[in-house]
Amino acid sequence: MTRRLGCLLLGLSAFLMAQEGHPLTGTWSGDWGPSAAQRTHLTFVMTWDGKKVSGIINPGPNSMPIGDVSIDFSNWTVRIQATGIAAEGRIEDLASVHRSIKGTWKQGAVSGDFRLTRD
Repeated sequence: MTRRLGCLLLGLSAFLMAQEGHPLTGTWSGDWGPSAAQRTHLTFVMTWDGKKVSGIINPGPNSMPIGDVSIDFSNWTVRIQATGIAAEGRIEDLASVHRSIKGTWKQGAVSGDFRLTRD
């Protein structure tokens, strides 16, 4: 009985984790900037339609569509393109619901770093 219950719980937890979907799906928040003192808040909402990741940056009146997203699954590197923005980072804590992406950000002539955490 205990063994059967353990197998059932293990199978249920694997099923629930599988329902999460694409590793970038969800709402991500964080910031970017050229220095620790100069930061700009970011919110990303990304979805997976079965073929590609799409979404928006900073939902609301000043939102911007995400142009292109690519992932190198061999090292979990993410590249995000939007009008005037190029970001490249690595997914960290992949097994966590609150995983993060850290990397480099370029917006126009300004370069810096960014960090996003999934809400």
